[in-house]
Amino acid sequence: MDVGLFDFDLPEDRIALRPVSPRDAARMLVVRPGAAAPFEDRGVRDLVSLLRPGDALVLNDTRVIPSRLYGRRVRGDASARVEIMLHKREADDRWRAFARPAKKLALGETIEFGSETASNICELGQLRAEVVGKAEGGEVELRFAFAGPFLDEAIARFGELPLPPYIAGKRATDAADETDYQTIHAREDGAVAAPTAGLHFTPELFAALDARGVSRHFVTLHVGAGTFLPVKAEDTREHRMHAEFGSVSAATAQALNETRARGGRIVAVGTTALRLLESATGEDGVVAPFSGDTAIFITPGYRFRAVDMLMTNFHLPRSTLFMLVSAFCGLDVMKRAYAHAIAEKYRFYSYGDASLLYRADPAA
Repeated sequence: MDVGLFDFDLPEDRIALRPVSPRDAARMLVVRPGAAAPFEDRGVRDLVSLLRPGDALVLNDTRVIPSRLYGRRVRGDASARVEIMLHKREADDRWRAFARPAKKLALGETIEFGSETASNICELGQLRAEVVGKAEGGEVELRFAFAGPFLDEAIARFGELPLPPYIAGKRATDAADETDYQTIHAREDGAVAAPTAGLHFTPELFAALDARGVSRHFVTLHVGAGTFLPVKAEDTREHRMHAEFGSVSAATAQALNETRARGGRIVAVGTTALRLLESATGEDGVVAPFSGDTAIFITPGYRFRAVDMLMTNFHLPRSTLFMLVSAFCGLDVMKRAYAHAIAEKYRFYSYGDASLLYRADPAA
């Protein structure tokens, strides 16, 4: 498909730079394709009345790590500043990353992070990495001097929380983001971007959903920095997705299959949970345990196998995520929904408002 079909104009003042407080006070646009009135302005707290007893909510429990690192590349006596954005762990001591500037990095070069005057590397005064691979689009593979928990500790010490570029370009990261940019259910370290639909949940909202009889299940997809990359191709068939690691436990798979057998709906919280569930589900609609990489790219024409409803934030024009929601509800429906959201002054992107999407009938 022509990528230009997924373009739209968004006023700058619609981009949220801070979340609302409390989290569940955000607005929520309900989109029902095929309904006489397909758009309804509600709030996140209305999720309780919109879901039915027996429905299953699926959330991503990944936790964002401080994955933006600033260092210096070393070449003999010369050095130069370099910015590294980790996006996928390949081994205990290796990460794939996006580098700026990447063209000047050579295989075998060393990048040093942290204090240049530190005398004891074992005390994490400094972190070093060797460039062991290069790919297109500024991607490199780094082998670090530390491995496992020692590397995790070093990254936590020297790294910075990776706010999305449309926020980071307008203000500096601060202490509030350390809390605001994590879901309350985050527990598995590894993401370099938050599963932002999950940011709207509070303990009070979880309690109300429990009382309603809506079950809650967790999957893990470590969101990569590729989620922020623009689609540069003119045709969706030419775009390459970056792989991300995810897992669905046997217990979660069984619970979701039982939900579907009882007539309940599977409600994905966020595109990350949806992409992982679709990766784990067979053509027969049965969810299976899953552990591994997924690079699933969902565009209009895709036949959904697992997810009935999707709670998600508003996405960038020409992005893979806007393509996904257009596949879920229909491109025309979503373009009209976004026009409605802009006119009604909804707040967009990671710290913005939410939408609750009902899956379009494939036969419509």
